Amino acid sequence: MNNNINSSSSLDEGKLSYEWASARMIALERSISKLESEQPLQNLTIGVCLHITKETSVLVRGLQRLGASVSLCASNPLSTQDEIVSYLSSVGVDVHAKRGQTDDEYFESLRKVLDSKPDIILDDGADAHVMVHTENKYSSNLIGGTEETTTGIVRLRALEQEGNMKYPIIACNDAYSKFLFDNRYGTGQSSLDGVLRATGLLIAGKRLVVCGYGWVGKGVAKRAKGFDAHVIVTEVDPFKALEAHLDGYEVMPIDKAASIGDIFITATGMTSIIRGEHISSMNDGSILANVGHFDKEIDVKFLENNSKDKSKVRPHVDRYLLNNDKNVFLIAEGRIANLIAAEGHPPEVMMMSFSDQLLSAVYLAKNSKSLERKLIRVPEDIDREVAFNALYASGISIDTLTGEQLKYQNSWKL
Repeated sequence: MNNNINSSSSLDEGKLSYEWASARMIALERSISKLESEQPLQNLTIGVCLHITKETSVLVRGLQRLGASVSLCASNPLSTQDEIVSYLSSVGVDVHAKRGQTDDEYFESLRKVLDSKPDIILDDGADAHVMVHTENKYSSNLIGGTEETTTGIVRLRALEQEGNMKYPIIACNDAYSKFLFDNRYGTGQSSLDGVLRATGLLIAGKRLVVCGYGWVGKGVAKRAKGFDAHVIVTEVDPFKALEAHLDGYEVMPIDKAASIGDIFITATGMTSIIRGEHISSMNDGSILANVGHFDKEIDVKFLENNSKDKSKVRPHVDRYLLNNDKNVFLIAEGRIANLIAAEGHPPEVMMMSFSDQLLSAVYLAKNSKSLERKLIRVPEDIDREVAFNALYASGISIDTLTGEQLKYQNSWKL
């Protein structure tokens, strides 16, 4: 373990945070309890590269309860909650993380997790999977892995197309129980939470530009509209742009939006969304935030190279005085603002995403020998089980098809 965060106060805070999240992640607890006597992960080492939050601690403890040894690092150097590192270290998790790591420290922590020779990797952003495929010494033990994010799936799909994937990887991000809820409700709420915590400003009445109208962008736009912002959407996909228009938002190119927006939130998973020419045309006082996984969406290098002055005006807000004498404010260094300036997704959302991760790990442990070395969808029975468990957690019951309806459903005759 490379962390130095072991004070009793930090440990106590981490334990309380774990208990707070665990009590609200009923669907995940239901899956863990159902499998605990079976010990399906016994004698396996699970390498985990995720944002280290209170919600993640519930997943990690669940993996332990199912018999696994866990080696853990962060999937972002600035999102780690140190009190959770302290707590997990105290209960036997091999943790390699601390908040505010340099890039070199981040990748060294990732290597230490891979040095534990994991049998399964749970990843967020695909940095662990990519390292396995670029540094050959890490692949010998692996029977499979999972991937949590849209950005990671894009990277892994490119790897798969090259025909070089070394083990099966379950695309947890593509499960209905993940992207319909985590991306839309989780990121939607936590993104606005990050902007509010960072700035403390009024959202109502401001022109808020959402770059990208995928599931994350839909959630951000909806929450911003709920705060009475004037929402503008930028897109490259004609279907998503049309959907945004029909959902009641103004749609335009970023070239036009840059000169009229007040707050900009990138949510694309793509590179170079807000570029230098856009920043130069922005109004004085514009605020920039990114909620995509990597810090590639906003041209931070342009800000660094074309400013007279830079100053930290709030804990997660840097002010850049541009050469054109306009001030631009950047939240969380252009990194994932909802996890750096805020706490990320609520436990009630993460219980579904982490249920997909946990049940997919169990599925790999039982079926890896029969699986192809490619990206695999979360099995439908797992996806549906997570949804039913989430309904149970909310005290909701639903109808079931009658015998007559089942017969009708499976017949071509009226």
